[in-house]
Amino acid sequence: MQQPAVQRRLMAIVSADMVGYSRLMELDEAGTLARLKTHRLELIDPAIAKNHGRIVKTTGDGMLVEFVSAVDAAECAVEVQRRMARRNADIEPERQIRFRIGINIGDVIIEEDDVLGDGVNIAARLQTLAEPGGISVSQSVRDELAHKLDIRFEDQGEQPMKNISRPLKVFRVVLDELAASPLPQPPPSVSDGGQNSIAVLPFVNMSGDPDQEFFADGLTEDIITALSRFHDLLVISRNSTFVYKGKAVNVQDVAKAFGVHYVVEGSVRKVGNRVRITVQLIDARTDRHIWAERYDRELADIFAMQDEVTSSIVATVSGRVEAAVVERVQRNPTDNMRAYECLLTAKVLHHRSTADANAEAQKMIERAIELDPKYAHAHAWRGCIVGQSWVYSWCGDREKAWNTIVEELGIALNLDDDDSDVHRILAAINLNRGDHDMARHHQERALALNPNNDLIVVQQGEYLTWIGKPEEGIDWIRKAMRLNPHHPERFWNHLGRAYFVARKYPEAVEAFRHISTPDKFHHAFLAAALAMAGDPAAAEQHRKQVLALDQTFTIEGYLATLHYKRPEDAAHHREALLRAGLPQ
Repeated sequence: MQQPAVQRRLMAIVSADMVGYSRLMELDEAGTLARLKTHRLELIDPAIAKNHGRIVKTTGDGMLVEFVSAVDAAECAVEVQRRMARRNADIEPERQIRFRIGINIGDVIIEEDDVLGDGVNIAARLQTLAEPGGISVSQSVRDELAHKLDIRFEDQGEQPMKNISRPLKVFRVVLDELAASPLPQPPPSVSDGGQNSIAVLPFVNMSGDPDQEFFADGLTEDIITALSRFHDLLVISRNSTFVYKGKAVNVQDVAKAFGVHYVVEGSVRKVGNRVRITVQLIDARTDRHIWAERYDRELADIFAMQDEVTSSIVATVSGRVEAAVVERVQRNPTDNMRAYECLLTAKVLHHRSTADANAEAQKMIERAIELDPKYAHAHAWRGCIVGQSWVYSWCGDREKAWNTIVEELGIALNLDDDDSDVHRILAAINLNRGDHDMARHHQERALALNPNNDLIVVQQGEYLTWIGKPEEGIDWIRKAMRLNPHHPERFWNHLGRAYFVARKYPEAVEAFRHISTPDKFHHAFLAAALAMAGDPAAAEQHRKQVLALDQTFTIEGYLATLHYKRPEDAAHHREALLRAGLPQ
């Protein structure tokens, strides 16, 4: 039998190993494993994915990762080591988790899902030569990065390496001289949000325990959600403010980026059953602290504490408004604090929008419901998280997933009719069913409960488009984009659809061109809009793209997936698709 040809490839290899793994496991096995899992979940795996890496294999205390380029490998390694150093800052030295990292470029052998050869072996040897928390690289890596990244290298001379026939030159990355990571670029053309506009920065985890990172994130999100329920306050969404997580920021730069008057920042320190929250409200125009407070509470009082923080912020921002008009945010919290923590973890995982994170989020939200079966918000979020798996086809059985969504939202609705997420998701489900009246009922309830949630606001624009009021829909979608300057790409999809229904074809085309990876439906919309705009040559290009992606595409099959209430809007869309030359 003929052996398969050996596959070789030039790639950058990163070898990472945890320092003192056996000692840490002996000292605190459960705690070490939990913290290591959190580092993977919160820091390491996202850094690898962001820099286009692939984990080849893992051991209990290390991993081997491949990258297409040395630049990606180095940027990933530097980010991990710098952020780990920050996480270790408040932890006792004997409990700190630190890694050694080695990077090499070399010709490797591809064998199924594994990589072998001297290129891999050298990376592993470089890792053993790195100092705890440090990075060692080969000369080939140093030479590749010399003029591409602002990194200084220290020559360690030639070093003998086990099972390598000759000594190799080794370089150390000088991490302590690296400049701070640049802040995210401000979104373009953000207008002034006015007196009652506010951004809440991610609260800093001061617990000295990376496992509590999710607690600080979840607490920040809860405060944003509570603030957004007040009609007179424009609150920047969580997705936008969290781009500043882990970064040293200038409050005035943040305010300018988001076009807000006020910024809230704070920290969380959780020790045992007690939690301390410090929060301060800053007038960004004058860089003046308007109000600051510290809350020390038993964890069981977390909901009362959050309500107190929220009410204080709103009362101050509203300024001269009587305290009586600032209504207390109504909730239906759980008495089970572990269930609450599971919910916060599930939310953080859900926001990552990956299949693996979604699977973990489902486990955490199911655990929250096991701990407290009557926790309405947990049922609502299970519907949302399973809904994410349904939308992206991450579920094995779509019908079962759909039934779970409907069931969970029904339970949540019975337990708490005042949860805006329940009504938002129910509105979306009814739109997909073509039940516009029921969609309107739930959408109006969601909007009344949480008028500044960008997901609810953009869905209002989407709903208005489907019922034949695209001009109003455009205004709502634009408002959602203002609430969330870092909005998802799908907001452009909603805006493009609204412009198309409003017969504003050039604007529709412009909106759709903001979508970086258009699918067959986006190409169909572009073909239709360009045909109606009088550009048949451009329409033809998108028609070809549709059929290249799906040879079975038909106009009638496509229109059956849309949710127009008015026959004339469906007829308009059909005419545009026919004019573009798509098969009926």
